[in-house]
Amino acid sequence: MTDPALPDVPDHYFTGAPATDAERRTKTVRIAGREVEVEVAAGVFSPGRIDLGTQVLLREVPAPPAEGNLLDLGCGWGPLTLTLATESPRATVWAVDVSERALDLTRRNAERLGLDNVRTATPDAVPADVTFAAIWSNPPIRVGKDVLHGMLRTWLPRLAPTTSDADGAWLVVQKNLGSDSLARWVEAHLELPVERTNSAKGYRILRVTR
Repeated sequence: MTDPALPDVPDHYFTGAPATDAERRTKTVRIAGREVEVEVAAGVFSPGRIDLGTQVLLREVPAPPAEGNLLDLGCGWGPLTLTLATESPRATVWAVDVSERALDLTRRNAERLGLDNVRTATPDAVPADVTFAAIWSNPPIRVGKDVLHGMLRTWLPRLAPTTSDADGAWLVVQKNLGSDSLARWVEAHLELPVERTNSAKGYRILRVTR
């Protein structure tokens, strides 16, 4: 159910219950260069395909760090998580979402692909001492600035110091939904440097580092 305080926010940001067997369906998608079958369901973001913003992020970011903790913030059914876990099998990939339905689908998809380095968790279930070499996210802009800024205040300070070109938080944001203003907010309020790395198909890639 949609939060009444956010009347224009799509339901998928708040759907909690895991999908039933009848609600889940399989879909063939391309993950880390190969065609795989995953499970999706209504009530999560972009259940029919890998959405355009996530496609742009996957095309434009460098390969993730080989080791350490990696974070998919707002995992949905798991395209970023599955890519991170496939490309960095020695890393621990944290798939974080407020929706139990999303976490259940990501967990099932990781198991389906034999990825045993994935940890699915609600935000409050991630140990406080865990820091991240890289964060990949197609953040939920439509939840509103207060919620979005709260997410970034929570997670961006947990970046580990940058040691390679793959490190940092990589965020994909539509230009017309405020990518540049979000970059300025991060720089001003979190005092973290932001690089505008690439633009494609109306989206901008922001890289935040420590």
